[in-house]
Amino acid sequence: MALKLLHTADWHLGLKFPAFDESDQLKLTRARMDVVDRILGEAESYGVDAVLCAGDLFDDPSPEPEWWQGLADLFAKRNWTERPVFLLPGNHDPITPKSVYHADHAFRKLLPKWVHIVDHKPFEFELNEDAVLYAAPCTSQAGDEDLALSLPERTPGDQRIRIGMVHGQTFDMEGYQTNFPIAEDAAIRRGLDYLALGDTHGYRDVTPNSSSPTIYPGAPEPTKFHEPDAGSIAIVCFRRSGRRALVARHKIGRLNWRVEECRSVAAVRRLRAEPDMATTVLRLKLDMAVTLKEYDEVETLLDEMKGTSAQHGSVGMMQIERSNFHHQAASLDEFPDDLPEILKQTIERLSNNQEDPETARQALYHLYKLVRT
Repeated sequence: MALKLLHTADWHLGLKFPAFDESDQLKLTRARMDVVDRILGEAESYGVDAVLCAGDLFDDPSPEPEWWQGLADLFAKRNWTERPVFLLPGNHDPITPKSVYHADHAFRKLLPKWVHIVDHKPFEFELNEDAVLYAAPCTSQAGDEDLALSLPERTPGDQRIRIGMVHGQTFDMEGYQTNFPIAEDAAIRRGLDYLALGDTHGYRDVTPNSSSPTIYPGAPEPTKFHEPDAGSIAIVCFRRSGRRALVARHKIGRLNWRVEECRSVAAVRRLRAEPDMATTVLRLKLDMAVTLKEYDEVETLLDEMKGTSAQHGSVGMMQIERSNFHHQAASLDEFPDDLPEILKQTIERLSNNQEDPETARQALYHLYKLVRT
C-alpha cells in the first residue's frame, strides 16, 4: 500500500443530553470521549499513516476545559511521531478568535507536534513524497461557500495521491438552506483521489461509482435517536495514484440507540427479559391503561430496567415517556377487605375525583403500595 488513512468526524465532545437523568447524562457524555480513545487505538491496530478528523470534533467552538484537556490527554498517551493527526474545525466548532482551535488557546499548547490544526486555507501537508493533504476549515457556524472547491486543482504532471478534507453537506432538500454546500463531483473537479467529509452523522459513500471516493464516516457514537448508520470510521487504503482508493467501513460505536412503544404489560415483560441491553440507549413509550396491580408490576419492571440508587439496571441508559400510561379508576375490590373504614372512604373519594383525576390516580397508587407494605 502506498498510503493508509483513518477517516473520522463528528465526535461532538461536550454534547449534552438534557432529556436524560443526571446519571445517564454522565454515561452518554463519557461515551463520546471513550470512543475517541478507541479510534486512536484502531489507528495503531491498522497501522495507518495518518488520521483525518473532519470537523465537529467539539460540539461548541469554546467547550468546557474538561473536554479539550481530556482530548489532549488522549493524544499525550501516544507517541506518534510518524503518524500525524489532523483536526479540522467544522460548523459546530469553527475556528474563530475565541475558539478552542485559535493559536492563543491553551489547547494548542497541550498538543503534541504530530497533531495539526487546520487553521487556514488552503491548508497543505505532505504526507509522504507521493501523497499530499489539502484541507479548508469552517470559520463560522453557517456559510454558503463550497470549501471543497476552494481546494487547489491538480496541476499537469502532478502524479501524487491527492486527498481533500472539508466539512459540509453534499445534498439539498427542497425549501432547506444547505450549510457549506459541497458539489458531489468536487473530488473529480479538483483532481482528488479521496475527499474526506464530515457533517452527516451516518456513514455515506456519496460517489460509489466514481473513481474518487467522497465519504462521510458518520458520528462514531450516535448523538440522538434516529441516526441510522452512525457508529463507524473509514479505513482508506491507496495502492497508487490513478487507482480508486479502497474504503472499508469499520464499526467503532458501542451504544445502540433504540425506540420502543409498549401497549401492554406483556410487552414490557418481554422487553425486560431481553438479554445484553447494557449498551442500549432506550426511549420507552408507554401507551396503556391498566389495573393498579398491573401498574405496580410495570413500575417494578421499569425499576429493574432503569435501575435504582442501590442497584444497576439491565438497560444502559433509559428515557421513559409516561404521558399515556396510567391506571384505570380503582375500586375497593383491588384493596384488602379488612381495611379501616376511613381508608375505604378515602379510596372511594379518590376513585370518584373528577376535579384532578391525575393527582387522584397518583394518590391511589401510593395508597395501594402503602397498604401492600
